[in-house]
Formats: sequence, structure tokens, C-alpha cells
Amino acid sequence: MFNIALSACFFYGQEQPKNPQTQNAFAQLDFLSIKMPKNEVNMDFSGIHYNLKINDWSYAGVGIYGSIGGIRGGFFTLGVNAGIQKNLTDKLFIDTGIHFGGGGGASAPDGGGAFILPHFNLGYDFKHFSTTAGYSYINFFDKGLIKSSQFNIAVQIPLSFKRSNFDDIESKYSTGELSSTEWNSKSNRNSLFVHLNNMNVTKGNYEGRTIRLAGFEYNSYINDDFFYFVKADGAYQGIKAGYMDVFVGAGYHFGMNKNRTNILAKFGIGAGGGGGVDTKGGFLIYPDISLEQKLFENVYVSIDKGYILSPDSHFASSSFGFGVKYYVDKDGINSKNNSFSFGKLKGLETIVKHDVYSNAQRDTRIKQDMHQISLQINFFLNKHIYAAGQTAFANFGDAGAYAEGIVGLGVKTNRFFNNSTYIFTQMLGGAAGGGGISTGQGLIVKPSVGLDFKLNQNLSIRGAAGYVKAKGGSLSTTFFNLGFNYSFSFLSMKN
Repeated sequence: MFNIALSACFFYGQEQPKNPQTQNAFAQLDFLSIKMPKNEVNMDFSGIHYNLKINDWSYAGVGIYGSIGGIRGGFFTLGVNAGIQKNLTDKLFIDTGIHFGGGGGASAPDGGGAFILPHFNLGYDFKHFSTTAGYSYINFFDKGLIKSSQFNIAVQIPLSFKRSNFDDIESKYSTGELSSTEWNSKSNRNSLFVHLNNMNVTKGNYEGRTIRLAGFEYNSYINDDFFYFVKADGAYQGIKAGYMDVFVGAGYHFGMNKNRTNILAKFGIGAGGGGGVDTKGGFLIYPDISLEQKLFENVYVSIDKGYILSPDSHFASSSFGFGVKYYVDKDGINSKNNSFSFGKLKGLETIVKHDVYSNAQRDTRIKQDMHQISLQINFFLNKHIYAAGQTAFANFGDAGAYAEGIVGLGVKTNRFFNNSTYIFTQMLGGAAGGGGISTGQGLIVKPSVGLDFKLNQNLSIRGAAGYVKAKGGSLSTTFFNLGFNYSFSFLSMKN
């Protein structure tokens, strides 16, 4: 008996599992209608954000906006949020803050793409969600002409999560060890899907053309059957670079063959356009059905058939794609459909940074640095190797419509210099284009190497330098970046 206990201790790790910390957070959907210059119709602007609560009265996070009305379909931005929420009564509160970002598109007068969007709202807490409304102001201040004051409305939904320190990644514990901790709760199922799609245009200015897309999809399950999702794609072949779409929606999961085979039906709404694709204001709907088959552990291969179209069918297309999906049961050890034997802490890094491309080559042959705001998420496959996804939007350098959506792999060292610093290298590639940057049909590769310096358990400063090269375009230059990395580990359960 002693030998069995000793072996179990060695297998799962010498240290007992720690109680998790709860990171309070909320998602936000908002809407504003922007007055455009030169008597142009308003551009309806809608955003999706995710904010972490820093303390009882402040928050910070990231958000992406897209045009869903007007004539600027394909206009997208990415930015960072910071704000204050202060209760006036138990239910009534003030929400004031600022969003700073970059982006543009659809031949809009966005200049370099940099903009600010402060707001002052009054909100009401309905327990399971909140609503806010009030005044906002937007200004594309880097040589852009878009400047407007307007009313805005928003819905906020609490989406907190459990976390542990990033240094604990790959620690392994039995369900028996975890049952005596605060991890003893219901698990939450999530999935990340990386895919390639062929979008066949059946109505619109590219009728008969096939646009090849690459992207990702994140699903989070509300219960065993229903889930919500966020999906983003960018064009890399078939048309001039620049097309992008972003959807949010819900779906139903039907499992068969002991959940080794699944059918998923989804419906989403969102924004899309760019690359010359005329989607009018940009509002699109997305019905889809997919079939997935388990390969091993939590990895599935999936094929899907869907449609991407504007409600009035001004633009219509069918899509067919395939990809690889990874499921994670996280934040708890109890599940109705799964019997878990152990859990492992997996690492996640969220990096917000500023990139500078040296003399970024353009279709106009003008030589000028291009700046962009970038969001990268790293999921660690083990202690040293991570899968990465990154999106970026230009904010300075007269390339406001330029955007990237790329994925890849990276490797990091152990920390050194008194456990403060690690070196990493990564290779990313995917879709990019717009803003006159010469990326051909949109495919780029982007290797880099850098340093990460720890400030505290969850926050570090991160810098890198590298090279970006477009296939089919003349973009071929060095770049460097600097930003902040928010890192933590979460509990992933295994059968």
C-alpha cells in the first residue's frame, strides 16, 4: 500500500493542489452610429469586448469593432479598453472609460487608423446581465476625417473564470486530490477550432469566384448541448487581400458514438467585407452545420458546410471548410457526461503589443514605417511549446485598413536571471492585407525572437524582433514590438 501511495505521489506531483483564484470579468456587446464626413450616411458600429475587473471599481481589456450599417462593410478595428464602474445604488451604476485602437478599411477616411473612443454611461444591473447607455465620442486622429459624438448602448454579461499561477503549468493532480479544493465544482467545456474555408460567392461583385479563408473559432458551452461561439476569418487567396469577417452566435451540439462523433448546428451574426467584396454596410448572417470525428484524446477533425450572406442577399456565398478542433473541460472536476481521472494545469498567455514594420512595402511604392496594435493568445501544449493566434490592425503610418490574422507555433526557455526572464521564438503565418500594404492575395509568414520579463505573478513586459514576408506581394521587411503579457494557468480535466 505504501508503494502504491508513493507511486501516485510521484506521478501526480509532490505538491498538493492549491485553491484557485477567481478572476472577475465581463463580456460586452455595444452599438453606436457614427456620423461620417461629407454627408455620407452614418456608419453603424458594433463591438465585442472582454474586460478583466482590476478591483471593485475599475476594469481593463480588449475589444474589436466592425461596421454593420452604412456603406463601409469591411471596416474593422482592434483596441484596448480601460474604465471605471461605480455604484450609485445597489442596481444603478456609472460606467466611464476609454477605448484606444487602430483599424479601418472599405476606403474610409481613416488616416493611419489610430482612434480614441471615450464614453460616459449610466448602467443598470439585472443580476445575470447589465445594460448601459450614454454619450460617446470617436476620433480617428492620425490624419483621419472620422470624428463624431453619439449615443451608445451596451449589454454586459459576467464571464469570470478560475486561474492559478502561470509557473504551475503542467502540474498534474488526481481527482481525489482536487476534490478537497475549490476546484471541486462543475467543469466548463470549451473548444478552439482552427480551420480553412472556401467561400464560393453566389451573388455580388465577385460572383463565381472562390475566396480562400483561414481563421479560428472559439466555443463555450452553456450546458451539455448548447454553446455560444466567436468566429473570425481572413482571406489569403482568391481576391486582392483585405477581406475579413467576425461572427458571434449560438449553436446546438448533438453527440453520437459516446461523443466520438458530433454534429453541430450554428447560427451567427456579425460583420464582414474588405478586399473589394461589397457587403454594403457589412452586416452578415452565418448559418452552418458541421460534422466532427475524434482522432485522439481531446482532438477532433471537423468539416463544415455553411452560408455567409447579407440579410437582403445583396451579398451571398456558400462555404465549405475543414480543420482541427481541441476540446478543454476546465475550471472544475465534475461533469455529467465525463468521468475524469486527473487534471492538469495548462498555460495561457494574452499579449497586447505595438508592432512597428520598418519601411513597409506598399502598392504605391512609398517607403514609410507602418505601426499596428496587436493581440496574441498563446496556449501551451507543454512547458515550452505553445500554439499561437494573433490579430493586428494598423494605427499609424497611413495604412489604416491593414489587418492580420495569423497562427503558428512557438518555443520558450525556462526563466533565468532570478526567475524573471525567458527567451522565446515563434513562427506565425496566415492572412493579411489592406491599407495599400503589398501583400498580394494575403498570405504572409512572420518569424520572430524575443524576451519576456516578469513584473508579477500574472503580468510581464514582452518584446520581440523579426521578419515579415508576403507571398505574392512585395512586403518583405523587419519589425519589432513591445507590449504586456497577462499569463495564468487553468485546470484542464482528462479522462
